[in-house]
Parts: sequence; C-alpha cells; structure tokens
Amino acid sequence: MSSLIDLRSDTVTLPSPEMRRFISEAPLGDDVFGEDPTINRLEEETAALLGHEAAIFMPSGTMSNQIAIKAHTQPGDELLCEENAHIYVWEAGGPAVHSGVTSRTIAGRAGQFTLADLEGKIRPINDHYTRTRLVCLENTHNRGGGSVFPLSEIQRIRAWTREKGLAFHLDGARMWNAAVAGGHHPSEIAKEFDTVSVCFSKGLGAPVGSALVGPKELIGRARRIRKLFGGGLRQGGIVAAGALYALRNNISRLREDHINAQIIANAVRNSPNLMLDPDCVETNLVWFRVKQGKGSAATLAAKLRGQGVLVSNPLPDLLRACTHLNVNRADCEKTAAMLEEHFQSQE
Repeated sequence: MSSLIDLRSDTVTLPSPEMRRFISEAPLGDDVFGEDPTINRLEEETAALLGHEAAIFMPSGTMSNQIAIKAHTQPGDELLCEENAHIYVWEAGGPAVHSGVTSRTIAGRAGQFTLADLEGKIRPINDHYTRTRLVCLENTHNRGGGSVFPLSEIQRIRAWTREKGLAFHLDGARMWNAAVAGGHHPSEIAKEFDTVSVCFSKGLGAPVGSALVGPKELIGRARRIRKLFGGGLRQGGIVAAGALYALRNNISRLREDHINAQIIANAVRNSPNLMLDPDCVETNLVWFRVKQGKGSAATLAAKLRGQGVLVSNPLPDLLRACTHLNVNRADCEKTAAMLEEHFQSQE
C-alpha cells in the first residue's frame, strides 16, 4: 500500500485482506436472470437493514440516484433539492438528461433546509407550469461539510410530502455516517423516505457499488431502468461481495473516522490563517479555506502533496480533507501538524 496519506475522498479506500478473501470465495451466477446468490443476499440484507421491502444493487451512487428520479417522475416534472445537492451539482445534469426533469433548488444552511424553506415551493396546478413531484435530501451532505440532517426535521418534511402527494428520496451515499453520528439505527432514517440510495464504496470501504431501496413495485421499475441505462449485471457478485462484507463489518467503525476528522478540524480552527467552511464538522468531511491575504489553497495543497499528504482542492479557494478506514489517528495528527507548520514557515 502507498505510504501517501490520501485524504482526497473516502472513495480511495482499498479492500482489506479479509474483504479480498471474502470476494474470492463469493458464489456467483447471472444477475440478469436473478441467479447471482451474492447479489441476491446483498439486496436482501440491505433492504432488511434499512427497513424497506426491496433493494437493487447498482454500480454507482450516481446511477442509483438518477434511476430513483426516473422511477418517481415523468418528463416535464420538477424536483426540489438543496442548491449544493450532489444530484444537482455533481451528477452531470442527470435529472434533465435522463428523466427530462427540472431541478428547483432551495438555499440551505450547511446543506440543510427546513420545512419552512419548502413552503410555497410547489407549483400551482396549471397548464403553464411543470408539475412538482419529488423532494430530494442528502444526508450526510457533502458540500455541507458532512452535516447530519436532524431526524426530527426529516420527519416533519416526510409528513408534508405525504400531505402534498410528493415522493421523497434520500441521497444517502454517507447515510451510514449520519446514523452513527446521530446514534440511530439506519432504518430509523431510511424508513422516512420512499426511496434511499446508499453507497458501499465510501466509508464502508468496498471497491464498487451502491444500492437503491424502496417498495417492491418501485424497485422492480428501477430494475428495468437500470437495464435501460446499461447497468444489467451478469456475474456481478464478484463486486457485490465486497459490498456485502462492508455492510456486515464496517458500519460501526465509522466513528473512528469522525474522531480522526476532528483532529484535522481542530488544527484548522486553531490556525489564524485558515477557516472551516462550514464551521461545524460532524462526521468525516473537513472543508476549509485559506483566509484572504494568507496565500492560496492550491499552494497549500501542493505543499501537503510534497510532504506525502493528498487533499482535495475542488475550487481555487477551497480544500477538503476526508477521513476513512485507510487513514489512522497518526496520519491525521501528522496532517494537522503540517497545516500548522505551513504557515509558520511563511512568517
């Protein structure tokens, strides 16, 4: 394994020897025929854990989200989501391209909005307007600094969507982190939504894969859409096995990632030249900026890279460090020390 401390994303994780062994021993079949026993087991266990009737294995979270949108809507419909939501910003215009759906964004705070923010956002029933059909949440919220959407607010929004006849979808790529941080069983969050997309290849450390859960009839529709999108799998159990191992073994350890993220976050807080954005770090994501006049984010990222630490630099003035199972406490302490030393060397 590389000696680099790679904090760019929790997608960079590599399977452990135990996961590799589990993958190598997984029984396989043809999933298009419904005969891959490993995929079938993964789908059954995921649905049961999240308190839903059925699940379908997906190659990626983007595919999972976009198939959910298409399953809930018709061309010309509208969805509501937070303005920095992954499905809107980082999925290549998928709602418009794949489903003919318009996205109406809601200004949030750390990636979250409230029921009050949604009031008045449903289009009137009129031939001139698109039909508001779907509300999408993201939990945890990536650009919101890994913020955890309060369960009580989710429940209020759930009641409102039912009253208004709207579908409710969760982009839960890091929902496992939200459950651990909030002290909830995953089903307590997932049961509030019509559909939930979860990822196995981020914090849980599988090489590939996500899943969509929901009602049996809707997941049947999603399976047809997955085929349409080119996602029909044959002996897909070879990758689903990593996801199954991750589901069974790696949820509770996410707490370690949250603790390690605080080490980096505290270094940012204690530096007069850096600032957290947002300022609250709840899970495994630390977004931060170099204060104006104190240098550039690119310079800092390059300095860290030169010392063996990789961080993400998605915008000219913005950095992100993401903790995961392939970095430990010592790695995060080393990174924190480097952040402090960078500015001391400039003085």
